[in-house]
Amino acid sequence: MSWSAVHDYALRERYAEVRDLAEWTDWMPFEAAIPSAPREPGVYLLREPITAIIRYVGMAGERAATGRPQGLYGRLTVYRNGRGAISGFGEEALDRALADPAWLEQQLHDLRHHGPKTAQDWAREAVLRLDLEVAWSVTPDTPDARYLETQVLTLLRTHGLWNR
Repeated sequence: MSWSAVHDYALRERYAEVRDLAEWTDWMPFEAAIPSAPREPGVYLLREPITAIIRYVGMAGERAATGRPQGLYGRLTVYRNGRGAISGFGEEALDRALADPAWLEQQLHDLRHHGPKTAQDWAREAVLRLDLEVAWSVTPDTPDARYLETQVLTLLRTHGLWNR
């Protein structure tokens, strides 16, 4: 995990501590990474590619009661498909999009020329417009994922996270 673009020394130190907590994947573009995301529990980090600033820390558990694959693949897919509009990162992405006049103008243009979209479509577009990168660490089970997430959040809470 490279932090060379981060200019704040204290933040680079925190990121080094995060790196040492677990074995993390390399950073990958969010949408391109989803097909290779494991269906196992773990913790994921979302960052802005140019500044290398981590913006969101999340965790994913095991399979749902429905038997559908969850894990990291399931959690990231929920956001990409727009089904996470009122949870965690999805809500933050949508709030940021709705505060961007240029994005809203584009949405109004699309509405006028192509008709209405669903809330799920808006949420999907809000997530993808951020153009973030993702890295993750797989854990043995949900309690371990929750513990790792708590450790990372403790280290980064005061450093510009979008987590609420």
